[in-house]
Amino acid sequence: MTRITMISDTHNKHNALKGLLPGGDILVHSGDISSMGYEHEIKSFCKWFNNIDSYSLKIFIAGNHDWGFQDNYNKSIEIVKSYENIIYLQDDLHLIGDNYSTAIKVWGSPWQPMFCNWAFNAQRGEDIKQHWDKIPMNTDILITHGPSFGILDKVIGINDNLGCEELAKRIEIVKPKLHIFGHIHSGYGYNFDGQTHHFNTSILNEKYEYEYKPMTIDWNPDNNEIKFIG
Repeated sequence: MTRITMISDTHNKHNALKGLLPGGDILVHSGDISSMGYEHEIKSFCKWFNNIDSYSLKIFIAGNHDWGFQDNYNKSIEIVKSYENIIYLQDDLHLIGDNYSTAIKVWGSPWQPMFCNWAFNAQRGEDIKQHWDKIPMNTDILITHGPSFGILDKVIGINDNLGCEELAKRIEIVKPKLHIFGHIHSGYGYNFDGQTHHFNTSILNEKYEYEYKPMTIDWNPDNNEIKFIG
């Protein structure tokens, strides 16, 4: 079994999670670590994330608020690489294990459909499809900032689905075992579509107040069964 804790959309309020991360094998953050992706915000998050010593592996991606990773990528990556115990993915694959055929394959991507004038925006359709086409077959854990269309993608009081249609199509093809995301704060929750477990792990509500707890699961990569912990 692999124990995974999932969080997203902490927006500089990561210290609110003190005592709420039980430890395990993998800690995943699905983006929006900051308010605007300023250098000092990235440094603050990375220091906090790096100092969590109760997980074997800690992975994060950027979100639409994390401008530094789009506009000043080299500096942002320099900050990340100054810490030894964290991994950042931006249209990248990380292997957990030495043998590709047996390793757990983790893909991370920060893009979402056009949303006001924020970072990592792409137009719906072909513009964003080019990013999802990069998701490799045999991906086990898919980390994106936003949801796929129709799954945990509604804001309270608004009936429109805000998730990405092209992402939903790619997930249907790739069939990742786990899809971990955030972005739509009030979409927090869990859904299983028969092949992929979907987790919206936003921590803050629509008022940017801490409301939702981190999700921790025990996951069997062989049969894709999960059990929620706590």
